[in-house]
Amino acid sequence: MLRCPPGTVHHTLRRGDTLYRLANFYNTTVDDIRNANPGIDPYNLFIGQVLCIPKNSRYRMYRQGPKEISMAELQLRNALRSLWEQHVEWTRMAILSMANDSPDAPYVTARLLRNAPDMAALLRPLYGDANADNFERLIREHLTIASELVKAAKAGDTAAAAKAEKDWYANADDIAYFLSRLNPYWPQEETRSMLYEHLALTKAEALAILNKEYEKSIELYDRVEQQALGMADVLAMGIVRQFPNMFS
Repeated sequence: MLRCPPGTVHHTLRRGDTLYRLANFYNTTVDDIRNANPGIDPYNLFIGQVLCIPKNSRYRMYRQGPKEISMAELQLRNALRSLWEQHVEWTRMAILSMANDSPDAPYVTARLLRNAPDMAALLRPLYGDANADNFERLIREHLTIASELVKAAKAGDTAAAAKAEKDWYANADDIAYFLSRLNPYWPQEETRSMLYEHLALTKAEALAILNKEYEKSIELYDRVEQQALGMADVLAMGIVRQFPNMFS
């Protein structure tokens, strides 16, 4: 059995756990969790895996299970989870359509791009029209660049694929910077790390589809989905902490 060092506690991974979700629940950071678990691969976590988590005052609350939440908070969590679920589902469908030259590709892509204004609509009442519009633009760029990357990889255009991937990560940097300025509970470094993991998993899924490794692509999609739901939970918890009176 894993022996955790002093100042840390055991945590056995459950369905939906990510480093970002654990960092938020335990009031620590992703980097501190990684430092406490040398050699951990954040892209290959599995249910039943034991991690050592830096101990703090919120440990007891997590061990006692989920706290009671208001209907407003539940609706917020569900809304964000639904949006990120749609984000990864329609991304996968768009990749499959493009990879197979399916005639439905333009329609699937159009539906995927609707995810950007849908996400912005959730932020609009909290942060105003200007910030919501900027977020919509950034998410639309994220989705558009992903399509360009898939098309370039399918065509074997390595230069175009490399440029698209560079632009994709630059866009993730912009999103992390933007969100960290909106909400102090969305730290820039941790938000960037979440987005980078999302990109890495999505790219791996796309390459598996392009290489006709369909079973592998399904396994990767499961990881993409769980990571996206973890991001949704972290974003929801940040909003609740920033606007406690709205979600009490």
